[in-house]
Amino acid sequence: MFKRLRQRYEPQLARLGGSDTAKAAGLAGAMVANNVIALGSVVVFSRLLTDYGSLAALVSYFLILAVVGYAMQLATAREAVLGHLGTGAGLAATIRSWTKWLLVFTAVMTVLSVLFRHPIAEAVGVKQQWGAALGIPAGCLYMLLCILRGFLQGLGDYRSVGISLVGEQAVRLVIGGVLAAVGLGVTGAYIGTPLSFVAMMFYCAVPLRRRLGTAAPGSRPAVPLWLHVFRAWAAIAALAIIAVLQNIDIIAAKHRFSSDLASSYSATAVAAKVLIWVAMGAGFYLVPEVSRRHSTGEDGRPVLGKALAIVGVAAIPCLLIYAFGSTPLIRAAFGSKRLLAVDALFILGVAFTVLAATYLAVQYMLALKRHWFLLPLGLVAIAEPILLLQASKQPKGFATVVLGVQIVGAVIAFGMALWPDKARPGSPDHPPPELEEPELVGASGLS
Repeated sequence: MFKRLRQRYEPQLARLGGSDTAKAAGLAGAMVANNVIALGSVVVFSRLLTDYGSLAALVSYFLILAVVGYAMQLATAREAVLGHLGTGAGLAATIRSWTKWLLVFTAVMTVLSVLFRHPIAEAVGVKQQWGAALGIPAGCLYMLLCILRGFLQGLGDYRSVGISLVGEQAVRLVIGGVLAAVGLGVTGAYIGTPLSFVAMMFYCAVPLRRRLGTAAPGSRPAVPLWLHVFRAWAAIAALAIIAVLQNIDIIAAKHRFSSDLASSYSATAVAAKVLIWVAMGAGFYLVPEVSRRHSTGEDGRPVLGKALAIVGVAAIPCLLIYAFGSTPLIRAAFGSKRLLAVDALFILGVAFTVLAATYLAVQYMLALKRHWFLLPLGLVAIAEPILLLQASKQPKGFATVVLGVQIVGAVIAFGMALWPDKARPGSPDHPPPELEEPELVGASGLS
């Protein structure tokens, strides 16, 4: 029976498997899996380490540095899909040159990070100086991994991107867990982070080499690496804004709440932010597809709609759990000592669902090389900590302020994202994309 049904609907299944919606859903699913494993890492490391707070601080330090990697992935995906980074052997030459320069840069920054490990450790607030010294090298390696993922996105190899996302967290958990268990403590657990990036760089290199071959000796990159980095200034600024909107509430909570209540709020906020990672997965698909459609004169807004639909479908069960199962969820994930802010979970869930939508709108505008949204949305990001430092000292009231800020940010982002272009490429008053001079700014869309 199942065989007959499969044969009957095989053409429809094949079309669905290659559709835009399926690609978006696959990447969003990979990002969810990535973060499910990351949550498992939290459980494992919190049980293995007596000083888990130091590991959390080191990871937070890395996440600040990771914004550059995210931005470069988006910029690389957009430029690669438009052919600006070369094609075939020319693209392979660009990859080879950029990899060489980034490895040299990583080596230099590693030396500097080791020399300044003591002040870095003091700034992060940890005693593990060698663990603190790993932060900058990890950020550099992550930047290279993100660029390789961006090339894969530009080539349409979303499957390899998704596998690398899941593999990154799995390798981090295995290596970090083993090193922590054998007595290397916080530093051992943290070593799993940069080593997972190295492992996934080797993985990403395989499909890139298979599709592009090897670059000819002496061939030059289509675009110098550091010019490419400069062009990504808008993406770096945009992702920095999103990072503030996503994380500043936890920092502000430490100033408004007692230590126990702030810890409970942080655990609750982590649980509430799952939809942001779904949006990041959908963003992997959104950026190159919007860039491709825009370059041919098509409307990219339907692509944005599909990505938002993915987030909407995922939001329904999450918000139901937040509303009716918040206490069992937080108790199971973080323990009974972290229930002091559980009544704020649903409000925070709605707030970060709104932020997930804002994230997609931002990626959409970056894919279109729009940058004027950065100023008003940046002002919202600046206002949030100011408002939160004056907010209620009760988690529910505090979370309500977070929700209000996210709604304002979403209104601004979508008001600008849905504004139609005055002239799209391919229209009579707009030259074809191959005749245009590329802008020296711009990026593309992201976890």
